[in-house]
Amino acid sequence: MDYYLFALLAAFFMGLAPIFGKTGLQNISPPVALTIRSFIISGIMMGYLAWSNDFNVLRDIKISSWGFIALEGICAALLGQLFYYQALKSGEASMVVPLIASFPLFTFILASIFLGDKITLAKVGGLLLIVSGVVLIRM
Repeated sequence: MDYYLFALLAAFFMGLAPIFGKTGLQNISPPVALTIRSFIISGIMMGYLAWSNDFNVLRDIKISSWGFIALEGICAALLGQLFYYQALKSGEASMVVPLIASFPLFTFILASIFLGDKITLAKVGGLLLIVSGVVLIRM
């Protein structure tokens, strides 16, 4: 499949998720919610790996890849989600989600510095539109 389709599917499900998250956070704390979420997702993925017979692949992965994927998980799935749940519990989903959606700004800056990604006028223009959208929705 084309990456645009995957990106649109990701955007749809990420847009749908806060509706469930905001509702689920009404009576529980963000750390408990994140624990439940992580437990369920881990169980589903372990089942998938068992079903697809991909457990063997885990042994062949380089230690550096394990480390970088672990760091990505700590940043996005642990810290990012925990702060997201904290914000979602106390704020309006329609305000919290667009603010969090400004993450491409940080990715752009960090990828330019650490990965050598090219800075282009089109990318800068897109980032300005993202930041403008966050500012407008905040008003």
